[in-house]
Amino acid sequence: MLEMVIALGALCLGLVIGWAAHRRHAGVDTDDAAAPPVEADRPAIDRQAAEVLDALRSISLVVDASDRVVRASPSATALRLVRGQELLHEELRTLVRTARRDHELHEVELDLSRGLRGGGRITLGVRVAPMSDRHVLVLVDDRSQSRRVEETRRDFVVNVSHELKTPVAGLSLLSEAVDDARDDPAAVHRFAQRMRTEADRLNRLVQEIVELSRLQVADTLDDPQRVDVAACAHDAIGHLHLLAEDRQITIVGDEIGQRRAEVFGDAHLITTAIRNLIENAVNYSAAGTRVAVTVQATTELVSVAVKDEGRGIAVTELDRIFERFYRIDAARSRGTGGTGLGLAIVKHVCANHGGEVTVWSEEGHGSTFTIRLPAAAPPHAPSAPSIP
Repeated sequence: MLEMVIALGALCLGLVIGWAAHRRHAGVDTDDAAAPPVEADRPAIDRQAAEVLDALRSISLVVDASDRVVRASPSATALRLVRGQELLHEELRTLVRTARRDHELHEVELDLSRGLRGGGRITLGVRVAPMSDRHVLVLVDDRSQSRRVEETRRDFVVNVSHELKTPVAGLSLLSEAVDDARDDPAAVHRFAQRMRTEADRLNRLVQEIVELSRLQVADTLDDPQRVDVAACAHDAIGHLHLLAEDRQITIVGDEIGQRRAEVFGDAHLITTAIRNLIENAVNYSAAGTRVAVTVQATTELVSVAVKDEGRGIAVTELDRIFERFYRIDAARSRGTGGTGLGLAIVKHVCANHGGEVTVWSEEGHGSTFTIRLPAAAPPHAPSAPSIP
């Protein structure tokens, strides 16, 4: 609001100075009651407005009496609020006319389409105020990003509450069942095993929520070290050996190689990311199939690919699989102990290491997830001692 007041004051002062200068230049007494010609004062208005608007951080527009835009910041065009001298959205045109008619400041929040044919929505905080009888100032604050963050946080709380509710409710019911079956040792043992399963799932969910929160707070690594990604891949396979055997799936790591593929980062996080990809591949593959893990290194990049022979992922779901708590098959994911956070963790681990994770998939032909991280420059070999 303070910026709005400063902008209006500076613009009005500029208009007065520009109008007076124009009158003196034209040889007209500035005390004359007659109003200056409409077209004569327009260049001064545009010039003085430009000087102030260029100094503003807000997205800004100046609209004349014919609803033509006579001044617009580049961001206004980039947001598709303006095309040439046309104000594109009817909601904005209505606000401008209302401010001109009422001679008052109007402040609203608008949810507008990003383009003439849709293509997403943008949330704008809009302040409109008359500068003169003919010109109206429009200041726009793009709140789309903050709104998305707010919605993401809200969804996160809802999802966490839902995910925690399921194992907690299961434990509650099982504890009652144990109490009712206290005279039946076999039933107590069976219920105790199910309680352990739910407790393990709850423990994993809490751990992954904490891990993901930590990754999202820290954009970069505090103390990156040289990490051999090939060794991380071998560790990840070792962790999942028993799970793969239980599902009758073969994990193939022959192409990982013995040559070091180093990056700067956190070995634990990189191992976790690779393990999450392999575990997903195992959980969504049929018995008797293979999961192949490869590690490749160039002077620029180290890449880890995890390829499965599962059912693949529909094109419509590819854009969402890295979202928190998103599951392609919710029932199957819960049956395998999945939390829906594994791929989100992979995404943030890669981002924090300056890399990325991508996916190729086709229904009926399996999926390949690929992690790409910037390679660490090879360490300098110690120079040979000089011979005296």
